[in-house]
Amino acid sequence: MEKPNFAELSESFRAELRSVISFWLKHGVDSEFGGVLTSLGRDGQVIDTDKSVWFQGRAGWMFATLITELPEDYAANEALRAAAISCVTFLRQHCRCKETGKYYFSVTRDGKPLRMRRYVYSESFAAIAFAAVYRITGDDSYKRDAIEAFELYLKYSFEPGVMQPKFESTRPMRGAGPLMIAIVTAQELRACLSSKTDGEISVQGKSCTAWIASWVDEIERYFVKPDIRCFMEAVGIDGSIQNHADGRTLNPGHAIECAWFLLAEATMKADVEASRLRTIGLSIIDWMWERGWDKEHGGLLYFVDVYGLPVQEYWHDMKFWWNHCEVIIATLMAYQQTGDPQQLGKFLTVKQYTFDHFPDREFGEWFGYLHRDGTVSQPAKGNMFKGPFHIPRMLMICSKVCAELSARDDNGRTS
Repeated sequence: MEKPNFAELSESFRAELRSVISFWLKHGVDSEFGGVLTSLGRDGQVIDTDKSVWFQGRAGWMFATLITELPEDYAANEALRAAAISCVTFLRQHCRCKETGKYYFSVTRDGKPLRMRRYVYSESFAAIAFAAVYRITGDDSYKRDAIEAFELYLKYSFEPGVMQPKFESTRPMRGAGPLMIAIVTAQELRACLSSKTDGEISVQGKSCTAWIASWVDEIERYFVKPDIRCFMEAVGIDGSIQNHADGRTLNPGHAIECAWFLLAEATMKADVEASRLRTIGLSIIDWMWERGWDKEHGGLLYFVDVYGLPVQEYWHDMKFWWNHCEVIIATLMAYQQTGDPQQLGKFLTVKQYTFDHFPDREFGEWFGYLHRDGTVSQPAKGNMFKGPFHIPRMLMICSKVCAELSARDDNGRTS
């Protein structure tokens, strides 16, 4: 397979990123009450003013992280900096329950509480937002808020009896999602809050690296199934496959997202541990690509059954924006770390499908939801779950990886 021009690819990712971020700065920033509005129509029209607390954190992280990760494009962007600070200010002022300290799932435009959910993903996204804003401001109060939000996440996710269980005790199960979010949150806190003088940040007396290692062990022990070439979303407490609809349902894109978290962690390790993490990550990519890629229409199916049975959820064969973004990151990272042409082929295939179907070339930003055949299901650009996060994160990461691959090729040609 002929390698693409990675320098051109890097610039194309950056150009798309500039377009996407411009859309959100123009239409999503709430100049009256602070934070961001994400329920936007195709042209940026506000179609609902209720605010996703997830996205006060996710957008705050994204805006601040662009400043540090792509400084040549964004370090001098005062609108981006102001938007990041606005998001975390809104989180501080409006998004926590005074009685429990938990963060809400949704609030009104001016910050009145609407919905509290049992799980604590709002806390994890608040943690990374505070950490990223600390990185661009040096204000220690953001560092304290980041650690406090992550401690809440750890408490509700992993302390027995704190969070109400999702299932009755008749059939107890464990899910991969909380472990995955814990890993990537700890990775961000480590990157943003550690320092050369004080060393790596610790939370509850344990370094982020040590926390991550323990969660990777759990993922490998319970959810990675080499015998059937599968990554499970939920299993019995002992790791067994539960032969019911909830136990059999796989989300290939979510699994492959976990793979790139592991590949990213591999870059932080010495040879033996790096090899282990890389082996797990690459296996997940290969297994779940085979299970999830739609061989008839292209694109990634949302849900599949571990045994090939009909899936309970009616949107199982739709194509969603976010999981395609995750697979683009994972397969590009896999190629970066291995040089394997098969991983490059996966990357080019999923990138082609994604860029052919999701971007809206008339009004900017991307559609989020496609039918199985790739036609647009509905044209909104955002809602409680879609906003400035998955797409710009993918574009940012891929632009940086492609730039590294381009430099590697240049060095190879001149050495």
